[in-house]
Amino acid sequence: MKLVSAWLAIPFWQRVAAGFVLGALAGWLMGPAAQTWFGPLGTIYVTLIRMIAVPLVLFAVINAVASLHGQKSVAALGGRTFLWFAATAALAVCVGLVVGLVLKPGHGLSGLQMAPDYTVREVPTPVQVLLDVVPSNPFKALADGKILQVIFFAGLVGFALVKLGERTARLRALAGEASETMIQVTRFVLETTPLGTFGLIAGLVGSYGFEKLLPLGNFVFALYLACALHIVFVYGSLLLAHGLNPLKFFRGAASGMQVAFVSSSSFASMPVALRSVTHNLGVDRDYAAFAVPLGASIKMDGCGAIYPALTSVFVAQYFGLDLSVNQYFVILLASVLGSFGTAGVPGTAIVMVTLVLSAAGLPLEGIGLLVAIDRILDMMRTMTNVTGQMLVPVLVAKETGLLDRQVYDRASSNVGLEHGGVGD
Repeated sequence: MKLVSAWLAIPFWQRVAAGFVLGALAGWLMGPAAQTWFGPLGTIYVTLIRMIAVPLVLFAVINAVASLHGQKSVAALGGRTFLWFAATAALAVCVGLVVGLVLKPGHGLSGLQMAPDYTVREVPTPVQVLLDVVPSNPFKALADGKILQVIFFAGLVGFALVKLGERTARLRALAGEASETMIQVTRFVLETTPLGTFGLIAGLVGSYGFEKLLPLGNFVFALYLACALHIVFVYGSLLLAHGLNPLKFFRGAASGMQVAFVSSSSFASMPVALRSVTHNLGVDRDYAAFAVPLGASIKMDGCGAIYPALTSVFVAQYFGLDLSVNQYFVILLASVLGSFGTAGVPGTAIVMVTLVLSAAGLPLEGIGLLVAIDRILDMMRTMTNVTGQMLVPVLVAKETGLLDRQVYDRASSNVGLEHGGVGD
């Protein structure tokens, strides 16, 4: 037990890095035998991620929508807030796709092979995709992992809980508890990431050598560039369109962005982000108390939009597959809707990538390559998430007269909070 406690006391990213280094060393020493001995660890890890994906999204969406109950002053703003969440997520997906198509981070790589039973799945037309969002049998959708149908059903249940008011108070509480439970289960599964990384990298290096990993630097660059473009140009343009100075926003949001980058956790960053939005940027406190925590649960432009979109292009390029127009539409729709079910804890971007790749009919084997560098990616993804979680309340507050322009115009980066203890 002492050994386990000592292991868990090591920061998560350091454990994943250790798994990567030890896996690479094991693969180098054992050669092809490493795939036989250690490859199953990676297989189990990917299976665990797929296991938690659907229930995590189901309860997160139900809880997020049900949280609108009792917020009379905020409920009227809920639709506008969700609209901006969706709009900025859609723009983030487009940025990820464009950067992937321009930089081509998956070209020239090799090292993994598609599963022998993989076949290019025919992707339905956009109209059929929209029709298929409505499940004929929600329980079958849950069992089959039809994520878009699950999100639709979960949203409908959440709105029903709001409509029924106090009659469903216990169910709303239960939905919140179920969501918290799945977040905890997710944390349990993510604790196996070092072992999964060890198995995946040992098998990869043992079979193909170190030269197959070095080109992943192109993907890191592409992800950082896509997030930077989204933050600076997309967010900046939206602020300008609302008559707000982007530099003052970034100055006021700086503390939340810094904590997000270091902690790689939207939930860990939420107290600082909430303080930044109210104290530095002048958003009404009651509205911010609703919008910022909601955003920490479902507003994930980095993890839930840019990253799955860029990864989809990367995987297609890696395996030499041509994406169809219908697949691009599915990637867009699955990323936008799926981002609403991404829990704000480190590592769940892997879940979203799994969901989007599955929806678009792309092979999941490529995920193993990116797990090894996930900590590097997660820092920038989370900073993008939290910046968006602060941006939307500012935009909605400006549209509805809930923004104190004097506070916004004198935006300071000092939130008056201690920044210690925010990591997971």
